[in-house]
Amino acid sequence: MIKIAVTEEIPEREARSFETPNGDTIFITQRDGVFFAYQNICPHLKVELEFLENQFLDGDQEFIQCSTHGALFVVETGECISGPCLGQSLQKVDINVHSDGGIYLNQA
Repeated sequence: MIKIAVTEEIPEREARSFETPNGDTIFITQRDGVFFAYQNICPHLKVELEFLENQFLDGDQEFIQCSTHGALFVVETGECISGPCLGQSLQKVDINVHSDGGIYLNQA
């Protein structure tokens, strides 16, 4: 496991991007004390989701939003519920949150 972040870096209903050791960009968001991580790639156009740094959520901070075409994704599952990639999903990243507050990437 590789430590990628600490919980204090990711406030409730916000998201932050991180670069993995292999050069991929992921983002982590928090919802009701649970952390969710996804690859920073839209399944529709294969572009990064945010156009401003760490702006992954819609205006109400309810859904993950692709800045390119406005697709909306459910935070807990990554499933697209609105937009041209309807029914597709973001690629989930396997993480563990430890009692020390560290967020660790699980390596396959």
